[in-house]
Amino acid sequence: MSLFRIVSEDEEIISSLREGGAGRKKGEEKLFGSFYYFIREGIRKYHIPEQEAFDAYSDTILAAIENISTGQFEERSSLKTYLYQIFQRKCVDVLRKKTTNKSKVHHTMDLSPQLALLSDPAHSAVQALIEKTDWGLLRRKLGELGDRCRQILLSFAEGESDQQISLALGYKTADVVKTSRLRCLEKLRQLYRGENNREEIK
Repeated sequence: MSLFRIVSEDEEIISSLREGGAGRKKGEEKLFGSFYYFIREGIRKYHIPEQEAFDAYSDTILAAIENISTGQFEERSSLKTYLYQIFQRKCVDVLRKKTTNKSKVHHTMDLSPQLALLSDPAHSAVQALIEKTDWGLLRRKLGELGDRCRQILLSFAEGESDQQISLALGYKTADVVKTSRLRCLEKLRQLYRGENNREEIK
């Protein structure tokens, strides 16, 4: 009986992600919350800090949402199995980067206070972009995201917890804020990709 229930939940999430609109948002939230315990598994199995395990999980969810919504996920395995395979690769990538960076000398950058605040999950998600640009460009891109995304990212960067943001902005739960932040970060990535493409054309 439990097997049928799990399959039913998988189908519900998949169909929600593929239908778009409000249904997609609901599917994203459910997907993010359903396998959140992977983070603890990453900490235990790969001996990585909680923050890095969270980053790996966030990247896993973003990749899964993209693959499911575009039909690349062929449903040959359960969502749990599929996501865990992605999550394992992300954790291994974290370990490889740590090993590679051990011999490198790190130089601190003179970042503006606003840019320096983009730490934790927000920093890891846009770190590569930040290193290639300046605060003026980042601020413009944040403006293009719209008020809601800008408020979420800047509030989180200023140290507010997901629970505090959910209360301040009227979200139902902290998990909804987490999912919304992931979606906003992905939009920010897309905006930077568009900027890079325009530079190449020039």
